[in-house]
Amino acid sequence: MFILAAFTRLPVPVQATLLMSAAMVFFTSMGVFIRLSSQNLHVLEVVFFRNFLAVLLMVPWIMGHGVSALKTDKYGLYGLRAAINLTAMAAGFAAITMIPLAEATALGFTAPLFATIGAVLVLGEVIRVRRVAALAAGFLGMLLVLRPGLESLSLGALLALGNALGISITALVVKKLTATERPEAIVLWMVLLQSPFSLIPALFVWTWPDPMTWLWLFCLAGAGTAGHVCWTRACGLAEITQLQPLEFIKLPLIGVMGFLLFGEEPTVWIWLGGAVIFCSTAYISHREAVLARRSARERKNGG
Repeated sequence: MFILAAFTRLPVPVQATLLMSAAMVFFTSMGVFIRLSSQNLHVLEVVFFRNFLAVLLMVPWIMGHGVSALKTDKYGLYGLRAAINLTAMAAGFAAITMIPLAEATALGFTAPLFATIGAVLVLGEVIRVRRVAALAAGFLGMLLVLRPGLESLSLGALLALGNALGISITALVVKKLTATERPEAIVLWMVLLQSPFSLIPALFVWTWPDPMTWLWLFCLAGAGTAGHVCWTRACGLAEITQLQPLEFIKLPLIGVMGFLLFGEEPTVWIWLGGAVIFCSTAYISHREAVLARRSARERKNGG
């Protein structure tokens, strides 16, 4: 309680930064637990247990706040988020079993690039030369990681990109939900909806986990739930564009974990490409924040 009270007294930007940093640590450790769980279990089952066990882990929260805490009128947004997130989750989990953890993480940094393109195509947002150049640099970084023509483009890499695309869309949906919904409710609705849908394909490849796999599955669910709660709270305190650069924490973390646990040595191309992608997305985030502040000042002055 003392730590929580001290945390709430911190400036809001500091709270958001700490929460986002914690989320990145939890999300990074998920990659390790996915790899360990999938050694003896089909990845479709791992996806199901990640969601189902998360529901069990959140039962104390439900008991403490009551079912009424889940009351909402945003069923459409929750359903959309669950459908897209579940597809992205399955793609991301599968990618982690096929390619090095650092490569999957580096490709995951392309999510903000996809989000920017989506804003242009779907929302009609106008982007200028500097952001176009940043986008081009980001995709150059992606090519450095993939090196098409020099190495065959693997299914795992394509799945990692599909995961990034899905995450970019769900981030926009979550930001919309945080305006009216509690962070814990957003996470709980996600796993409540995703559990039954992920069970259907898992039944076709079903085998019961052994005791050690159960441990990894509970660690996976716990890390995923804690990560989503921290991430959702952070999104409610600050703009996604301000928090996104902190995602680069994942690359050195997963590089160390992959080397120590699985003997994976990230190539120089993964580090270089990941850094280029990060710098481009960080610049895009900075430009969006600057433009948002400028627009707010103009509305204020105009009013």
